[in-house]
Amino acid sequence: MDWQPVLEGERLLLRPLQPEDWDALFAVASDKEIWAIHPAHDRWQEPVFRAFFDDALEKRGAMAVIDKAGGTLIGSSRWQGHESDDRGSVEIGWTFLARSHWGGQFNPELKRLMLAHAFGHVRRVVFHVGEANLRSRRALENIGARLTDEKDVILMAGREVHHVIYEITRESFALGPLAQ
Repeated sequence: MDWQPVLEGERLLLRPLQPEDWDALFAVASDKEIWAIHPAHDRWQEPVFRAFFDDALEKRGAMAVIDKAGGTLIGSSRWQGHESDDRGSVEIGWTFLARSHWGGQFNPELKRLMLAHAFGHVRRVVFHVGEANLRSRRALENIGARLTDEKDVILMAGREVHHVIYEITRESFALGPLAQ
């Protein structure tokens, strides 16, 4: 499975994240407000974001998100943790967009493109979200993700952060708000 395709929607172009994207992506990520309620609330700082960026490149599932109207890099997202067992699953996460692109149709289009691609290869997509990150939780619920009983605890910056896990299955995607 190609976890770094080029995907194009009405408003967005998704392409593999590249080392040359550092300056443009850090310019977006350096906005403290993006990370205000995120568990990694210090990700706006250059050394913290550098570790995030390098990890994204190393894991080879990261996508640059481009606003087609201006050709501007406005954020990123990634696939990770592909499991090819009977059900087959992958995680979509680490998504952030410039605040100028919050609300409206950008995040739903981004997720629709990524989900449609993933469901050509897996039956289930999961999203790990910081339990207190209500903005991301609402965004997932708006695209049809279902909160599961699964939970996870991740060590971040020396502290335990509780995560809840949402899912979208191939079947629920076909019947959900992002289906076309």
